[in-house]
Amino acid sequence: MSHPFLWLLQWPVRAVILLLVAALPLGVEMVSFRIALASALAIGLMGTLLVAPLRLLLSPFWTFASFGGVLSPVSFLFNLLISIILFSGTAWLIQGFRLRRGIYSAVLGSLVYSVISTVVLKILGLDVPLLRAMSLLTDAVA
Repeated sequence: MSHPFLWLLQWPVRAVILLLVAALPLGVEMVSFRIALASALAIGLMGTLLVAPLRLLLSPFWTFASFGGVLSPVSFLFNLLISIILFSGTAWLIQGFRLRRGIYSAVLGSLVYSVISTVVLKILGLDVPLLRAMSLLTDAVA
């Protein structure tokens, strides 16, 4: 499936995954499916708008800590940090999405959400990278 709007199908799937994460004993609370949809949309939008600036902001620390990219586990930790920031920011913005145990819930919730999302979207064939999605969208409009 290579439809230009395939990446839009990720939205409800990610909302269901958020509900699944909320059902686990991680301290993540989601009031309803409507809140999960809003949260999935907010995570996606914040990711689109904030990942590049966050990477730019964290790049000096990443370069120093990873010895210029030699230590790949450091890259994983910086990506995890960005995921935690996005997850926490969304919980702060969306009323009805709560991290009951603060940073503990943010770390576990974002990690589980990222892993499950990656696996499920790959299985469903919906794993469309942002750059590919944006190029498909601009091709569809043109």
